[in-house]
Amino acid sequence: MARTKEFDPDAALQAALELFWERGYEATSMADLTDRLGIGRASIYATFGNKHELYLKAMDRYAESREPGLVEELSRPGPALPAVRALVRRFAAEAASDEQRLTGCFFTNTAAELAAHDRAAARRVELGWEHVETALHAALARARAGGELAADRDPRALARMLLVLMQGLRVVGKASGDPARVRDAAEQALTLLD
Repeated sequence: MARTKEFDPDAALQAALELFWERGYEATSMADLTDRLGIGRASIYATFGNKHELYLKAMDRYAESREPGLVEELSRPGPALPAVRALVRRFAAEAASDEQRLTGCFFTNTAAELAAHDRAAARRVELGWEHVETALHAALARARAGGELAADRDPRALARMLLVLMQGLRVVGKASGDPARVRDAAEQALTLLD
């Protein structure tokens, strides 16, 4: 008869996500994971696989918890440009906040640390970014169709520019002690929507 798990796998995965987010992949050891999760190495392997597989599962958890709200924000009825502006300003505010400076964005951190040599991690980052870009593109296309955005503006190119800006805000915000740097950059980029 199989033994029942003596821990909550969902809570353990959340704890792993938080640890990886705080320290990064390379700086997190299996000993760190067993300490934080409060379970043995064998239980981690049996439930999640090796450290890399656990990291990928943590990335999936992060995507599930972070992405749905963004689409909802950008899909609300009414004018689309205010929602796009609010999203970019929110990213800038989060990037400039002390709390976010310590952790940044899990996907952005992964892109900087692992994407160049880890195809599975890079693919998850790319999927996350495609999700954001698609939501921005849909909102900007709606704005152009509704006359909020000039007819000569390319919604796809603007969505890509905003995606790159928002990820850049997260990187700069994590390293910089000057919140005005990210706020000013966001406001300048938003003038392209006028």
